[in-house]
Amino acid sequence: MQTELWNDAAGGFHPVSAPDFLPEARLQEVQLRRLRAVVGRAYAHVPLFRQRMEGLGLTPEAIGGLADIAKLPFTVKTDLRDTYPFGLFASPMGDVVRLHASSGTTGKPIVVAYTREDVDVWAEVMARTFAACGLHRGDILQNAFGYGLFTGGLGAHYGAEALGATVIPVSGGNTERQIMVLKDFGVSALCCTPSYFVHLIERAREVGVDLRELPLRVGVFGAEPWSDAMRAHIEAEAGVKAYDIYGLSEIIGPGVASECAVQEGLHVFEDHFYPEIIDPETCQPLPDGAEGELVLTTLSKKAMPMIRYRTRDITRIISEPCACGRSLRRIRRIGRRSDDMIIIRGVNVFPSQIEAALLEVEGTLPHYQIILTRERGLDQIAVEVEVTAEVFSDKIRALEAVRARLAQAIEHICGIRVDLRLVEPRTIARSEGKARRVIDQRNI
Repeated sequence: MQTELWNDAAGGFHPVSAPDFLPEARLQEVQLRRLRAVVGRAYAHVPLFRQRMEGLGLTPEAIGGLADIAKLPFTVKTDLRDTYPFGLFASPMGDVVRLHASSGTTGKPIVVAYTREDVDVWAEVMARTFAACGLHRGDILQNAFGYGLFTGGLGAHYGAEALGATVIPVSGGNTERQIMVLKDFGVSALCCTPSYFVHLIERAREVGVDLRELPLRVGVFGAEPWSDAMRAHIEAEAGVKAYDIYGLSEIIGPGVASECAVQEGLHVFEDHFYPEIIDPETCQPLPDGAEGELVLTTLSKKAMPMIRYRTRDITRIISEPCACGRSLRRIRRIGRRSDDMIIIRGVNVFPSQIEAALLEVEGTLPHYQIILTRERGLDQIAVEVEVTAEVFSDKIRALEAVRARLAQAIEHICGIRVDLRLVEPRTIARSEGKARRVIDQRNI
């Protein structure tokens, strides 16, 4: 892969981003050619996919145009668990140079594979991600995504190196060391989960470090949904421009989509990942602009192609041109996953709604957890929210005033009353990776 890349310190055009600006007709030619190839590869080498296509009376020759993708069968997360560990591989193990896996906290882990070509594509799309976020050669990136079996750390690492940035592979955790590195190494960009960065801001303040006084200018955040209110909090408290990125291990890891400087949706790198929106109930395709479930097809993955993978992420495709000039379509910021939806007394509640409500109320901190219980056969929901020390110390006036405003905000946004518990700072456990927002005690 090309490593000597021209850069612009102002964050201008970078050659690695050239595929983002392909004319639409040319992009569709690339997509169709790659779609036919990946369907043929999966049909020839993945028994589960071939059986499903044969069950529908299809062969790879059925793909005459991009619209024909809707004829193909879906893939879901349980398919990866049911074929654990290597049943969805389309390459022999001798061609596989990398394996990653999920934590397996809900059962068998999800195993994903990469050939050398796949790793090169991964580095390319992550380089395009960082370029879209304004990084360039000469930037010093502190990579606080976890390394190891988690895809985040190594995916970001190779992409930043391909861009020509200096990478500090600090990985997750050890917050005091993270702060030391930020101070001493002249770090200009950092990537991690947004919830961990909020914790880092908080801990830096406690040890007398104001991130706004450091060279840090860009934060690249992913691996969990986060709200625009959280973005505003991060940008104000750390003095950075906070960018959202999107990916999932089943597809490639981080690098599926990224915001640009405009920050009005995430551009999907459509020459490698084809997006669709479907109705999650009927599974029928929906037009651009309609909200539904995001479905992704890998167009160039060799070791483990994913055909029409149901992500469970709820979003919509924004087809209007972006002011950045990229021809790629965008998806709206993903704040909801259908898997994260909580149904309480017939009302659908998402953690991101609670986050948006609490960040509207002065005196609260961006740390919360949702506790689900069951009493006499009825589901109950409680929300614990940290408030500032000043508010918590004034239990008579300030605390009750914040409680009233927050209860009103949650009811307005979520349409439900909750058992609201305001707690003092640092009561809720901090996460060094993905935040655990929901504690479900209903089956205990």
